[in-house]
Amino acid sequence: MKRTLILPNIVTAFSLSCGLFVIFKMSMIPSGTVTYQNIMVAVAILLVAAFLDLLDGALARAMKVESEFGGVFDSLSDSVSFGVAPSVVILKTLSVDPSTMLYFFLTMGGMIYSISGVLRLVRFTVTKNEEKSKEEKANFTGLPIPAAAAIALATTLFLHSPEAEFFHQFTDHDRAIVATIVFFILGYFMISRWKFPSLKTVRLRVGSFPMVLLTAFAAALILITAVHNFATLFFAASWGYLIVAWLLSLVRIISGRRLQSLEDFEPDSDEE
Repeated sequence: MKRTLILPNIVTAFSLSCGLFVIFKMSMIPSGTVTYQNIMVAVAILLVAAFLDLLDGALARAMKVESEFGGVFDSLSDSVSFGVAPSVVILKTLSVDPSTMLYFFLTMGGMIYSISGVLRLVRFTVTKNEEKSKEEKANFTGLPIPAAAAIALATTLFLHSPEAEFFHQFTDHDRAIVATIVFFILGYFMISRWKFPSLKTVRLRVGSFPMVLLTAFAAALILITAVHNFATLFFAASWGYLIVAWLLSLVRIISGRRLQSLEDFEPDSDEE
């Protein structure tokens, strides 16, 4: 292996370590005794894993050392950090009677989520080489697994947060029902043909000083909100990504493909 190939793979290994640490740490906590702080720490570590996941690909492209080994290693790392770890975190936060149907569907939901995430990664890895020969696309086919992990974890974090008490006093039964539904929804979107925008291709053009000032103000407002109401902001941002992308694709379909500006959000056909 060339020396230049080592750095991106080291970053990937750190991302994988974050996911494994969360799985092992949460496994040592008895089910139903997980606190809000435990969930917050797990979310923070997996957010670091997501940042490292972006970094390793950026490094490989910048250094022009992309390899088949690195691509497969990255997908395997993602399957652990974003496919298995979120399911473990969420299931550990709940205390459900094993003899109930809710327990069965909750377990099935966690399995569906993880399996769908792995299938999403397999499809991405298999088609990645084909996409390289085309112009860089502005979207993904199917919900990216890091985004799915963010949505799943954000929902659980919010339902356990003090902010959620303003809306409803959620019980373990309520959280289990919500988690089950979220698992199935995310599993569907990950293996679906719906289009989701890639943040890697976002290009922001600021044309005037007032716009720069407004952007700085918005950034400061977001940071202040994140400090005091992180769970709510994380919940809104993660679900907003899914809902906006889905609505854009839906508008494209309903418009009869007349809106050329939404051409990138045309869902792929099921034909391979």
